[in-house]
Amino acid sequence: MPDFTHLHDGQPAMVDVSNKSANRRTAMARVRLELGPDIMARFENHDLTGPKGPVIQTAIIAGTMAAKKTGDLIPFCHPLPVEHCRFTTTPDATGLTLECEVATTAPTGVEMEAMTGAAVAALTIYDMCKALHKGILIADLRLITKTGGKSGDYHAPES
Repeated sequence: MPDFTHLHDGQPAMVDVSNKSANRRTAMARVRLELGPDIMARFENHDLTGPKGPVIQTAIIAGTMAAKKTGDLIPFCHPLPVEHCRFTTTPDATGLTLECEVATTAPTGVEMEAMTGAAVAALTIYDMCKALHKGILIADLRLITKTGGKSGDYHAPES
């Protein structure tokens, strides 16, 4: 079992990446929003423009901004140059699935950037749709893939 990487002599600490080489690293995170059939029905043809404006477009902008600011939000995340951030949205009858893919060339990975981007995009959708229903469920935020780095590639098992 590996040790916690963010502890040094029992105290919280940022991981020292100064001796690691910069290389291409990617990560993709996924989150599910259960908006319910009533909300989804209000968005004709899954256009998802609500009373506050274009829901998906606003969520993508917010998620991208959050991915780029992850080092400011999570105490021990290193500030990374986000070189790529792309969202994929898949609506269905009861909600939608968001995927956030992030890439960098750096000495540490972008898993947290992808997770933060997906989470903030989901929260933005909640904020823009909460007037329609407060019971929106944000669920199953998780890392789907990561590439590059000392620990190697990761691919989440299908669920």
